Amino acid sequence: MAEARSDQSPNASRLPDVSRRGFLKGVAGVGAAAAIGSYEVFGIEPETAAAQGPPPALAGPPEMLSSGGDQVDTLERMRTEMLVALQKPAVDRRWVMVIDLRRCVGCHACTISCVAENNLPPGVVYRPVIEEEFGTYPNVGRRFTPRPCMQCEKPPCVPVCPTSATYTNEEGVVVVDYDDCIGCRACLTACPYGARTADFGVTYTEPTPGTDDRIVGRETAAQYELLPMFEYGEPRAREDGESPIGNARKCHFCLHRVKQGELPACVTSCIGRATLFGDANDPDSLVAEMIAQPNVFRLKEELGTDPRVFYLS
Repeated sequence: MAEARSDQSPNASRLPDVSRRGFLKGVAGVGAAAAIGSYEVFGIEPETAAAQGPPPALAGPPEMLSSGGDQVDTLERMRTEMLVALQKPAVDRRWVMVIDLRRCVGCHACTISCVAENNLPPGVVYRPVIEEEFGTYPNVGRRFTPRPCMQCEKPPCVPVCPTSATYTNEEGVVVVDYDDCIGCRACLTACPYGARTADFGVTYTEPTPGTDDRIVGRETAAQYELLPMFEYGEPRAREDGESPIGNARKCHFCLHRVKQGELPACVTSCIGRATLFGDANDPDSLVAEMIAQPNVFRLKEELGTDPRVFYLS
């Protein structure tokens, strides 16, 4: 877990040097020159871009368009803004997530993509979607509330950890050092959002019938369930007696993806573009625009935890 506390991403030198305006000029225009310009931003040679032809037209909902009327898909705008943020010192970034409840359709794609990205076992869920029915029959409706870790500015889970395994990193994301976690689960009790779970070492395919008709244990689990996961940029196989088995686990904004210039898995898989992610310290970023809206709110603000996950109603 030493890398998690580092101020510099080991892959920072491989990230493209990109500005928001340069990207928008590349993708928002028409014609071959504009198409080639958009490829150049992401390090593709102009000759290769010409051979591939122009990229598909990009468009986004009106409220997601960049300033000046440039039509850029929401995901591409957020990724470009993230690349810009990664060129700044870590302490100057403030990662936040904005979830537009008007766009969430309750498909649970974010939940499943998170499970797949982090190789999560049974009982470990980083991003559940809470479903509620409201109204009186026949005038009823259903609302969906994705609930990742709130990444609180004042996280109640941090001071209760006896080994300081849970801490806030330099980017303001609450993380867990699996090597220091002793599995006491005090943080699970302290979290008012229920955003933490414990890894008890079980698998989806365990137990399974053995060749002698007995139920056998972990040795019969499907091999894909025992593959290493790469949270915090460190490969860890789920082996008995080894971390993360026995540890507390939680959403970490997919930091291993972010440091590589990729958006969190839940953001890219959202079919309604309901989940937004970016650097709130950039006043021109999409998330900065959204958290300035009058219909924004945060869960349990009365507790004084100052969550970094915002909702639009």
